[in-house]
Amino acid sequence: MPNKTEIRIGGSGGQGVVLAAQILGKAAVLDGKNVLQTQAYGAEARGSLAKSEVIISDSKIHFPAVRKCDILVAMSQEALNALLKDLKESGTLMVDSTNVSVVPETRAKVHKVPITETTRKAFGEIMYSNMVMLGALTKITGIVSRKSIEEAIRENVSKKTVETNVAAFRKGLEL
Repeated sequence: MPNKTEIRIGGSGGQGVVLAAQILGKAAVLDGKNVLQTQAYGAEARGSLAKSEVIISDSKIHFPAVRKCDILVAMSQEALNALLKDLKESGTLMVDSTNVSVVPETRAKVHKVPITETTRKAFGEIMYSNMVMLGALTKITGIVSRKSIEEAIRENVSKKTVETNVAAFRKGLEL
């Protein structure tokens, strides 16, 4: 049976969930996997629910959407409330404990990580929270290699913010 992992990342528009999923998908490609990445967000974008999905597989991906995710990352309470229903009972839930105060009862393995708080303390602002989240996700799941994520970050963010984004990813690995 081929190995396939379905991941959904949810948050508020402006938190960088789409960029994070794009980088995660590109890192998986660099690791030699087949990948499909999609995103959706409200018309008002900033501040509304945003979600992005990544399917990573050893073989062809036959259906272009996440049905029941193996991994759910919730960067906001709204995202958790809206998306938890689609997490497999045997799945992994990672929440930003800075922005998520109530985690409903679930059989999934839950990881509460102070992503936004850590980002604010380490970098003086929260715009790198998505990279801190990718570091924590990589550490918790091992879904992609550290080397591939760093390469994907370097290829996909502006040259002037590359080093800060990589530093934020590494900070997430420490959480």
